[in-house]
Amino acid sequence: MGKYRNINSAVKWLSVACVCVMSLVLGACSIDFYKFNGASIDYTKTKTIQIDNFPIRSAYVWAPMQSIFQNRLTDIFAQQTKLRQVKRGGDLQLAGEIVGFDQFNKGISSDGYSSQVQLKMTVNVRFINNVNHKEDFEKQFSATAEYPATQQLVSVQEELVTQMTKDITDQIFNATVANW
Repeated sequence: MGKYRNINSAVKWLSVACVCVMSLVLGACSIDFYKFNGASIDYTKTKTIQIDNFPIRSAYVWAPMQSIFQNRLTDIFAQQTKLRQVKRGGDLQLAGEIVGFDQFNKGISSDGYSSQVQLKMTVNVRFINNVNHKEDFEKQFSATAEYPATQQLVSVQEELVTQMTKDITDQIFNATVANW
């Protein structure tokens, strides 16, 4: 019986030692290319991003929309990457404009009046990757949000623009650095 206690002790000690060694080995490894937030950036080659202002070029203009969009776009890259934001000459460059902010009747009630309104925001984006120009593109990203026709747009506009902005900036992030 004493012989088995020594073996059990040796097995436990060896197990603990293996776990400690594996923790040290894995802790020493550093992967700077892929992050679990979705960004796949080789930080040895790509260090900076330039995000230009995105002016409003749509027929309908709600002034705060530009700053809501701009702040969310710069924040997503600041929070989810290690890229340093620069004013000029970035390894990655984002430019564009808000080209659409439109309302559409989505549903009609039994009395023939609009029951649901859909708001659509569209942003044109030009992306330049100065490290790999094969990834350059220009395309539009859109998002929609709905609200009851019984409400005035001014009462829901900020909430809906914030929601659509989040959706569009997530699309832009995924298209530029997540390589989805």
